[in-house]
Amino acid sequence: MGKEEKTKYTESELKEFEALILDKIDKAKNELSELKRSLQKGGDSGEDITNNSTKVLEDGADTLEKENLNQLAARQQKFINNLENALVRIKNGTYGICVDTGKLISKERLMAVPHTMQSIEAKLAQRK
Repeated sequence: MGKEEKTKYTESELKEFEALILDKIDKAKNELSELKRSLQKGGDSGEDITNNSTKVLEDGADTLEKENLNQLAARQQKFINNLENALVRIKNGTYGICVDTGKLISKERLMAVPHTMQSIEAKLAQRK
């Protein structure tokens, strides 16, 4: 009896992925809220500095930190969107199927990167 290649995940496996994704979305939204809070608090530095060059250096550091926080927040929002799109793929039955090869993405890869749409082989081939 030959082993037939699996073409999609079972209902219970999809539920497992869904729970993992929902957990990751929850954590990612909490992190995004923290980043937004940090951005809003950004202007709360002490204003009693008398040395002007120190103030200019601090303003530059504050600006750089704000830019970094903005980039992190944007990256986090994109991650949340990708996870939410993965939930849609679970609902419409296309979750876990590589968009390039049409084959099933390994469960290990999906556990590590639950929003991926490519098998590791397709991802590596893309980099060449």
